Amino acid sequence: MSGRGDEMNAFRELQSDLARRWALADGDGPEPRDIVVVPSLSFDGIDDVSIDGVIHYEERMLFTLNLLRHPRARLVYVTSAPIHPAALDYMLSLISGIPNQHMRRRLTVLSLYDSSLVPLSIKILQRPRVIERIRHLIRPECGLMTSFTVTEAERSLAVALGIPLYGVDPELSWLGTKSGSRWAFRKAGVPLLPGAEDLRSGADLARAISELWEEHRSLERMVVKQNTGFSGQGNAILDLTALPEASPSSGASRASRERAIADALPEMRFVDPHQTWESYAEKLEREGGIVEAFVEAEDKRAPSCQLRISPEGSLDMISTHDQLVEGIDGQIYAGCRFPADAKYRAAIQRDALRVGEVLQDEGAVGRLAVDFLCVPARDGSCDHYAIETNLRLGGTTHPMMLLRMMTDGQYDPDTGLYLTPRGEPQFYVATDSMRADSYRGLLVEDLLDIAAVNGLHYQAWSESGVLFHFTGTLSEFGKLGITAVGKSPAEADHWFEQTRQVLDRETKSQRCTSKN
Repeated sequence: MSGRGDEMNAFRELQSDLARRWALADGDGPEPRDIVVVPSLSFDGIDDVSIDGVIHYEERMLFTLNLLRHPRARLVYVTSAPIHPAALDYMLSLISGIPNQHMRRRLTVLSLYDSSLVPLSIKILQRPRVIERIRHLIRPECGLMTSFTVTEAERSLAVALGIPLYGVDPELSWLGTKSGSRWAFRKAGVPLLPGAEDLRSGADLARAISELWEEHRSLERMVVKQNTGFSGQGNAILDLTALPEASPSSGASRASRERAIADALPEMRFVDPHQTWESYAEKLEREGGIVEAFVEAEDKRAPSCQLRISPEGSLDMISTHDQLVEGIDGQIYAGCRFPADAKYRAAIQRDALRVGEVLQDEGAVGRLAVDFLCVPARDGSCDHYAIETNLRLGGTTHPMMLLRMMTDGQYDPDTGLYLTPRGEPQFYVATDSMRADSYRGLLVEDLLDIAAVNGLHYQAWSESGVLFHFTGTLSEFGKLGITAVGKSPAEADHWFEQTRQVLDRETKSQRCTSKN
């Protein structure tokens, strides 16, 4: 391509056939379909994210192997680092009714053997021979690319491969930023927290925080969020109680209050422990951010709704989850529980669909999630506030998709429950970070052996047990992902805790010895 304009024109031409290609990939017809999966973590500052083994998040999209159910489907899965063959065999084994070997023949896994913290899509673009290899593996007339998120890099790669891209056009990516989310919430008419957006400097923050503090004098803390922060890593907490001399009730002038706030910004509690005010401010200036009131309630919840906007024009609710959070002031995603609490499940679904309609009207396509904060009200109900929209896959996507891969069930939006083909509801607890130092050194084969000996594996006959994922970090970092499934929330909790206890017992009881 000779320039950005040419690339944009080529991309739009490819996307004009997206609806037909997507219908092929998602349907049961006899037509062939080729899917290229590029699970690239294309986030600004991904090289600074302090998540152990973050490059292995590329394994989150292994649920796409389920597309191989169709006998005329071929799938190319590209990764930075190799995926252990045992992990691939395990994932394929979750697909019931299809022999592994039959699917293996139609699966190509390409590893770049490059674990550097550079987004995968950029790595591929830097390797013309890899692009050519992928082009030879697919039939261009029925090819489709899907990715974890969509940026200009994914758009360039789709054009290089000559196939449409299932996801939000990068020209609309601002809708998935923290600032864009607040715009969409206002347009949708859903409740959101007091805050301000489109902030790009310390002076912007100081002014916005000062104004919010004047309007809401009971505030004790504020949350500052970078527009494209990943997994809470772009968040910081400002403690207003440490600034009594600047409080609106102290009689301080607005100018002196803004100066005090500006002076306090370098002392914020950054979620990323490696973050400094200098690095934080540099990224804020580059990409912008928001500030919001910090809700002090003890029993607050962080539910999320997943939706899908199809290229054919449908808007579907896929799931609700209660997100499990940890870290500084509960700002880091640690896992999820399905489904979200019945107290607010219907309410957040309703408001998430309103947000989805706004995004659809703007031209958004693909999977997305709307996150909420729920706070108990005095009458026993819950007040909820929309927090952010992610125009991409997220941490709640793969547990649900793995369950669908295993059971071939469906989500019922009327009840908010997942039902097996027999109509039985299922519940789960999932995490990408079950970890202990004693787990270090475990191979995937060891994990599967331990699970088999201790009866942890999901069993179709009981419709309960444990699904394992995100195993690339196991040996080096001592952490893995699990989805514990049960026919009740209590049974899901049982399987989750049972897995932790078994792994702790099996690894802590072993002592490696060497003899000279």
